[in-house]
Amino acid sequence: MKLGNQEITWEQVRHVLLWIALPLILGALIAAALPRPVIGVIYLNDAIYSYSARDMITQINYAREHPEIRAVVLAIDSPGGTVADTEAVYLELLRLRATKPVVTSVGSMSASGAYYLSVGSDYIFARPTSEVGNVGVIGYLPPAPFIFEDIASTGPYKLWGSPRDTLMREMEMIKQSFYQAVRLGRGDRLQVGPEVILRGQIWPGSQALRMGLIDALGSESEAVEKAASLAHVANYQTA
Repeated sequence: MKLGNQEITWEQVRHVLLWIALPLILGALIAAALPRPVIGVIYLNDAIYSYSARDMITQINYAREHPEIRAVVLAIDSPGGTVADTEAVYLELLRLRATKPVVTSVGSMSASGAYYLSVGSDYIFARPTSEVGNVGVIGYLPPAPFIFEDIASTGPYKLWGSPRDTLMREMEMIKQSFYQAVRLGRGDRLQVGPEVILRGQIWPGSQALRMGLIDALGSESEAVEKAASLAHVANYQTA
């Protein structure tokens, strides 16, 4: 073989091709050895109580501690739950969100404590008919103090824990904390004020979108795509 006046042998061509192919092969081997980025999906298909909260916290901590998990989708279908368990999950969710994007996908319902968790994410998807909101607190008032002839106690509120007015003040404090979490999570996207949000009403997803309670109408797969976009990753897998 000749190139102009210079003769090139097949041996020289083979060496040139080898030097071209070698970096490509090494690059492919390195890419194959590196783990693919993962979009983690955490499901909440139950009320939020001690067992479900503990399970969610375990998954949230796992996602935070494993670098291959680049973002998380929180797939929610829940009516809410206890105040203490909801707050425990919410605080861990904020720790995760500080390091990785978190996107919520609402199924049939994200109400009360479940919506509390939703506002702890970067972006919220819901279906047009999803039930969203129910911001507020439910509590049971203790009865007025009275005496049981066969029960002795060391104080008038030992049996019930607190007087009625104290419980009402605590519920008001929890309600305001809930609203502050909504304000913090939604920011300028929120289109309604506390006089509307704190009615405790549930809205369909299409109306929740107009109110700024969610960001978009969409499916779980769209939530995964959004999480990957926020994490700036491609060729990912879900787990």
